[in-house]
Amino acid sequence: MPRTLASRLSAIKPSATLAISDRAAALRAQGVDVISFSLGEPDFPTPLNIREAAKAAIDQGHTRYTRVRGVAPLLAAIADDASRRRGVPFSPAEVVVSVGAKHSLYNLAIALLERGDEVIIPAPYWVSYPEQTLLLGAVPKIVETREEDGFRLSPEALEAAIGPKTKAVILCTPSNPTGSAYDRASLEALAAVLRRHDVWVIVDEIYSQLVYDGFEQVSLAAVAPDLRDRLVIVDGASKAYAMTGWRIGWMLGPPALADACEMVQSQATSNPSAIAQQAALAALKGDRADMAAMVAEFAARRRLMVEGLSALPGIRCRMPEGAFYAFPSVHGLLGKKAGGHVLEDDLAVSAFLLEQARCAVVPGTAFGAPGYVRLSYATSQAQIREGLSRIAAAIATLT
Repeated sequence: MPRTLASRLSAIKPSATLAISDRAAALRAQGVDVISFSLGEPDFPTPLNIREAAKAAIDQGHTRYTRVRGVAPLLAAIADDASRRRGVPFSPAEVVVSVGAKHSLYNLAIALLERGDEVIIPAPYWVSYPEQTLLLGAVPKIVETREEDGFRLSPEALEAAIGPKTKAVILCTPSNPTGSAYDRASLEALAAVLRRHDVWVIVDEIYSQLVYDGFEQVSLAAVAPDLRDRLVIVDGASKAYAMTGWRIGWMLGPPALADACEMVQSQATSNPSAIAQQAALAALKGDRADMAAMVAEFAARRRLMVEGLSALPGIRCRMPEGAFYAFPSVHGLLGKKAGGHVLEDDLAVSAFLLEQARCAVVPGTAFGAPGYVRLSYATSQAQIREGLSRIAAAIATLT
């Protein structure tokens, strides 16, 4: 029998965000000064109290296997935090801690999806939603949203997309890649549609604590408590606590589904790192002054980035409500020439900015949004200013 890879791999592709970051890293290794706006990772250090908790955990012997879904104090802390922030009660029985929010989403895909099931995914979308769906033999049903609607899925579009094979709907608020978020009225309108259809609803709220200008972050769990028996919230420590490398995420969902995800995880990774769990516990129970300072700095960077991009010829950028991404339209650059080569699409624009401006951005095509690019402002204001200056100079060379 020939030694071949599994055919399911042909349905998916590597992460575009990581590919861009790898290319930028390769240029840096060659001595090229590249400013990266590509990777979604806070540039702040993990707060000191969290780091100290991890060091203490080692000395205290938290170095062995734990329950697959996480230690009891962390499950309780997550449930308490979710209850406080979302305004509805959660219990530890609804929580499963995993190796990052992406792992939580993958557990859900395995537990819920069968071949031929359809998953409604609004575009622009985070790159892993359709890829995880495809890996399970299910079908991503991409529904386009519009910039003028804040990149939010409309109730009319949701109603039209739901069919007999629909198994789940995935929402992300605030969104990666757009930074847009659903307000209460938008969620109430979607809930009215969802009540008419027996489908799972998965809401990725990993950026829920990173919102700006007084935006009221509200969870679908609070807006539509009657949907709790088929609603899943995905969250984690990575973004709000600058803990990306610690790999701690979690899901909150009906106990039967949580038990199923724990069973899936038991045959994959088993428990997340015992030490990282103690660090996450300290994050949830500790002072949040570092988070508040980080959010305030992100707010300043957001305005600097968006206003700077909007001032450039050929670029249009809306002000996002949350996360740490700007998602400008580069349609005004398409058709222009760079050194005799026509910028035909956002992939060409991204390559042009990397090679000519030495700035790494991610093409919108990777997120199902041709004609746009994503820039992360999880970098210093000095880097943002320098990057904008380089991009302006590069655009000025176009004919």
